[in-house]
Formats: sequence, structure tokens, C-alpha cells
Amino acid sequence: MTTTPTFSRRSVLAGGAGAVAVTTAAPGARAAVDHDVFQHGIASGDPLPRRVVLWTRVTPTAAATPGSGRGPRVTVTWEVATDRRFRDVVRRGRVRTGPARDHTVKVDATRLRPDTAYFYRFTCRGETSPVGRTRTAPARNATPAGLRFGVVSCANLQAGWFSAYRHLASRDDLDAVIHLGDYLYEYAPGEYGHGQQNADIRPHVPAREMVTLADYRQRHAQYKSDPDLRALHARHPFIVTWDDHEITNDAWRDGAENHQADEGTYAARRAAAHRAYDEWMPVRMSGTVATGDGTRLFRTLRFGALAELSMLDLRTHRDQQASTPAPSPVPSPAGGADGTITGRAQMDWLKRRLRRGGPQWKLVGNPVMIAPVTFAQLPHDLVDPVNDVTGLLPRDGAPYNVDQWDGYTADRRELFEHIRDQGLRDVVFLTGDIHSGWACDLPYDAATYPLGDSAGVELVCTSVTSNNLKDITGTPPRTSSLAVEAVIQTNNRHVKYLNFDDHGYSVLDVTPERVQMDWYVISDRTDPRARSSWTASWATRSGTNTVQAASAPVGA
Repeated sequence: MTTTPTFSRRSVLAGGAGAVAVTTAAPGARAAVDHDVFQHGIASGDPLPRRVVLWTRVTPTAAATPGSGRGPRVTVTWEVATDRRFRDVVRRGRVRTGPARDHTVKVDATRLRPDTAYFYRFTCRGETSPVGRTRTAPARNATPAGLRFGVVSCANLQAGWFSAYRHLASRDDLDAVIHLGDYLYEYAPGEYGHGQQNADIRPHVPAREMVTLADYRQRHAQYKSDPDLRALHARHPFIVTWDDHEITNDAWRDGAENHQADEGTYAARRAAAHRAYDEWMPVRMSGTVATGDGTRLFRTLRFGALAELSMLDLRTHRDQQASTPAPSPVPSPAGGADGTITGRAQMDWLKRRLRRGGPQWKLVGNPVMIAPVTFAQLPHDLVDPVNDVTGLLPRDGAPYNVDQWDGYTADRRELFEHIRDQGLRDVVFLTGDIHSGWACDLPYDAATYPLGDSAGVELVCTSVTSNNLKDITGTPPRTSSLAVEAVIQTNNRHVKYLNFDDHGYSVLDVTPERVQMDWYVISDRTDPRARSSWTASWATRSGTNTVQAASAPVGA
């Protein structure tokens, strides 16, 4: 998520605690848990037809806290069964872990049946973990009637409670949860919290910006101590990618906006962040579950003949963001920056995935927005607040956010031309990052659309808790934001839906006939018991490459 030089989170949002009064544990306090050994829950991820990643973290002694480097090496037993009582155990194994991998456990449970629900658990030092539920993907050539995914991004623990995760965990109808990045945030307490006053609803641990391996491990541990996130991990497999805050703000290949010389080398910081992510997330890095050596996060997961999901990594391989926006008034694929956001190897891989043949729906897990956005000048007092949410509006009125695909138009042009040359239909980009909900067509030429064709559609989920426009302006929902949304939609006819004000989650429903996203909002991110309600649905029908409003949500 970008922050602009004129309205940076560090300089403008830092306002100390105040404004919001909530009850929270003291910094560093251990979250209430039901297990001494399995304090950080269990998780599964990256489901394939015959295997799934299983994860946990053990605390074998009181001294073996996350990031401490202390504690003995221990043996952990894992089991997979077809029933919750484990009367029919189909796979089991043993794995050693210790301080070298921060006492995390990550295994690939293999030789499973496709499209099947399983239960799993771990045992260590006489204690058994909570029971988790997971599901394998359909067989490669299967023709499932439908798929359903939770879609989330941008969960800042300092900005609120993770009620969105709790509501997704209550659903029985999800094949997996797609997390599109900013799973956790790097900031110290008081740097980036809740709204105008920057109040810390729950202060970060450690009480500093995370820079070292120990810092990243402790922050991952704090997030996985959240009961709503633990419940969601235990209920559904995750499919994840990172954006920038898993490392630091506005990261690129060799640096980041939020990295200073006194914080050591960026290479060391990024290596620490990647290692902790590899250890603490149920994900295959570089195609393996062996922690500590994973460097490649972009990968593909197939769900029978119905859909293929390509998860992108748009931080590790990108060139540095341009220092100023390009001069073109219309950031269409016809011109723009020559830098790469994907890197050559990832672009070639993505183009191979987006080809004729293969599964019907080509889904792309896309950490930053790909739809082009241009606009007339907004009222002066709204420019900075919109910047902090989206990065879309440099103060001189230039047209785009250089941290997303609008700043790398050569890559976008190459990708869109490939889609057009291949004659592809049914391409859907699933996006997070910008703390707002969008449904867009992807025009080959934004200036003349809708006279031209579309490369596909983009569906953007809101943030779980991270600040949106109403939070920054301090205005009631659906007031000043309406003017911003109207300006953007008037100047971008391919933007069909836009909501700058709500927090929550989305549910993506995939059938042979259409892909539909339903947006759900939570009532109050400062309330750990926040309610959830449906707010909008948009769908793209097969073969159309355009998005239209739908009348009702699907499923539960």
C-alpha cells in the first residue's frame, strides 16, 4: 500500500493514542489461549488435489518464545483423518523442530483424495493441538459445479479487531481463503493505527518497527495469537501472497520507502522478513515446505477444469517506483513507465498460465490494482486523504499511483496484449491493497472505453481493518467519499463499483456460467463483536470480459 511524500503515514497520521477507547491487553501480554504448547493455533494452505500444507508452532518450554532463539529441539506428531474424532486416520508423521526455525512446523500431507474435507491435529510433549479442518482441490480434470473462496487483505492489528475473519470462519461453504497481502504490518506503536488520531486499538509487539528476524517472528506470533485469525486458519485452508507491509511500506527489489540507512541493509531486512514469512505461513515457497530456503512465492493452484488461480509476487522482482508520475493524462496500456513490476521470469510464467486451453476461469491473485485510473482534479482538501488510502492522486493532479500497475504500464501493456493476442476470455484479477472495494472492466484503451474491448475484469476487496477514506477524513460513512467516488467513476467508465468507506471481507463464487464477488462489511472495527452485513455483489458472465451488478449474495 503506497503512502505519498505529501501525506505519509509516519509524519501525518502519527498522533498518539486518543479518540477511540477500547479494552485491550497491555503491550507484550500473552493472548488468552487454551493450550500451553500450541499457543499460536494451527493452519493449512496451498491445497492441491492430493496434498495440502499443514502448519503449527509449538512452545515446548516457557523460555521458547517466538523470536527468542531459545528452547529445545522437539518432535511433533501430525495426523490427518476423515473424521473429527480421528477414528479413521489416513496419514500421520513426525517432524523435528527447534529454535533454528522458531519452533514452527510445516509439512506436506500427501496421498490424499481430491476434493475431500479432512481433519488434522498435532501432538507435542503430551499435549494435542486444536483440531483443524482443511480441503483438497478437485482432481485436475474434474468438472466441479462450483467453487467458493473467502477474499481478504490489509489486516492491521493496531487499527482494529479482526471480526471479518470471525465471520468467514463461521461459514461452512468455502473451499479456501485467498489472502492478497498485508497479512501483518511493520509499524511501531503510534505510527499507523486507527483513524485521524492514529489510536492503537491493540499495540504491536515488539513495541518497535520490525526490522530483524526476531522482530518479524514476534510480530507473526502476535497476529497468530488473535482468536479470530486462529479460528479462520483452523477452519479453512489459506492461499496467500504478500504485498509490502510483510516487509515494509512501498517495497521494491532493492529497497523500500520505509527503510532507512540506520536500519541496516535492505537485503538483510528482506531476507529476515521472507524467512519469518516462510516459517510462519502455510505456504509452499519455491515449491517446497522446507522452511528457510524459499525465495519464490508466485505459483499456480488448479481447481479441476473450472478454474486456475495464479498468485503473483509484485514486490520481490519489481523495479523501483518512479519518483514522479508519467506525464500522459491517460494512463492507458498504450504508454507509460518502462520499469517492470513482475520481473521477466514472473511475466513469462504468467503469460504461460494465461493461455488458450486449460481451466475455464483464469483467476489472478494480484496484490496491487491493475485497472487504469485517471480523473479530474478533486477538491484540494480531499487530495491528501485519498492519497493515504489509494495513492492515486499526486498533488499536482497527475494521473496515477506509481506503486501499482499504473506506474508500470509497459508490463500492463505486454500482459493485456498477450490476453488479446491469445483471444482469452474469462480472466479475473482479484486484488487487495487499496482499502476499498472496486469492480472494474480492464480496457485495452481507457480513453475510448467502452467503445473498445476489455482484457477481463478486476474485483478488489476492502481492508479487514486498515484505514479507508472516511477513517482518514473523520467524516461519517457515505458522505464526502461519495464525491470522490463520483469523480473517479465519471472519468473512468470502466470502474463500475467503488466503495471507499467500509471494512470487511468478500466471498468469490465461481461457476461455469459466471464469477461473482459479494462484499460484506463489518459494523465497527473497534468492536471485537462487530456484526457483518452484505453490501454489494458484482459478477462477470462467461465470455463477456465485463462486470455487471448482481442482485443478491450467494451461499450462506
